Amino acid sequence: MLSVADNETLCRVGPGTLMGDLFRQYWLPAARSAELPANDGPPLRVKMLGEELIAFRTTSGEVGLIQNACPHRGASLFFGRNEEEGLRCVYHGWKFDVAGNCVDMPSEPAESNFKTKVHAKAYPTAERNGIVWTYMGPREVPPPLPDLEANMVEGSTVSTVLRRCNWMQALEGDIDTIHFMFLHYGQLQLEDTYEGGFFRYQVESRGGYFSVQDTDFGACYTMYREAEPDTYYHRIANFLFPCYTQVPPGTLAVKRQFRAWVPLDDDHVMYYGAQAPSYAKIENDPESQKRQFTRVQAMQPDGTGWYERSRPVAQEENDYLLDREMQKNGESYTGLPSVFLEDQALTESMGTIYERTQEHLGTTDSMIIRVRRSLIRAAEALREHGIVPPGVDRPEVYAQRSGGVILPRNVEWFEGTRELRKAFVHHSQEEINASLGRGSGEKAEIPAG
Repeated sequence: MLSVADNETLCRVGPGTLMGDLFRQYWLPAARSAELPANDGPPLRVKMLGEELIAFRTTSGEVGLIQNACPHRGASLFFGRNEEEGLRCVYHGWKFDVAGNCVDMPSEPAESNFKTKVHAKAYPTAERNGIVWTYMGPREVPPPLPDLEANMVEGSTVSTVLRRCNWMQALEGDIDTIHFMFLHYGQLQLEDTYEGGFFRYQVESRGGYFSVQDTDFGACYTMYREAEPDTYYHRIANFLFPCYTQVPPGTLAVKRQFRAWVPLDDDHVMYYGAQAPSYAKIENDPESQKRQFTRVQAMQPDGTGWYERSRPVAQEENDYLLDREMQKNGESYTGLPSVFLEDQALTESMGTIYERTQEHLGTTDSMIIRVRRSLIRAAEALREHGIVPPGVDRPEVYAQRSGGVILPRNVEWFEGTRELRKAFVHHSQEEINASLGRGSGEKAEIPAG
């Protein structure tokens, strides 16, 4: 369990807080590019780290991210006119460029130089593969963007979902892999799985053993269980500072993805999921199962409010569309519509900020314990000694992968997967087969797809 003070440190992200200062050292996703589709199009309300901001795409296509309140008398710039490389407040016509400079002040006399003395808070942005990034920190020259493979590969996709809880609460669900075969696949039986498939090993042993390794990007862990008599099935995954995860479903040698849990404020977080297309076809997918399940995640139309982007139809108010009959007949362990919504319902059910002094952690919570400690230590080191947090100036450490792998029992997992965990590597078919415990010509009893 955490003390009250440590829980507050982890969860509070506004200006001047320990964790808020830590987050502001990094580039963070602020929006999907698709949310600002047109040059000189409608501005977008964006809340980040407790700050109310307005995003807009200029005539030339550049993205600005500026304070919501006009520096004149505080009117919202959301109502502004996006025109000719700037955002103009409709109250008195003051216009600001993407750097926050006041470039026009028509309400003042023509000879006045007052506009040169007025500046709106604005944050630098960068756009890469469908994500608008922003840097909200103190440096005049921002650090490099992180080398996250799924944001640097052509054809990658990006999705977002708003969750009504604290960012750490949501992130902890991603690094808690033990829940996978309860919450998400508790209904799966041995006869639903294929010989030699990952699901077979998980149904045979729903528990497992954890090993956690500190890294220069955060932390890496494996949860392993018996596979064949001489092998273990490892589910390897990562936490990367300050709010990225790489989850373990899939095949380690080929999986290219990451998730970001970006705090809007203390009580809301935006999920960003980036997925790169596979560079190799795995003929017999070890993640497949015989029985398929209905998975639906319908989304509401976006509104214009601070919390009206990327909202599922399933919400607390409708019990997340819980279907008790589906739960009872074995179609679903939970009766909830999708894997993601199962996580959403359970993490939001804890309240917006869970009181962690009440919890009782076990051995399978070792990754959660390690990540909490790492974040608190890094935030305190920044505040007390000015130590730059992990990864800020080393974009290359983010070039990681996660996923499942079969290893001989006498192989030390972290060293034994060092090459497989490297991003931007195209492994041969022989290497992929070997990572799945297959010989070069062997085909497991799993159908394609």
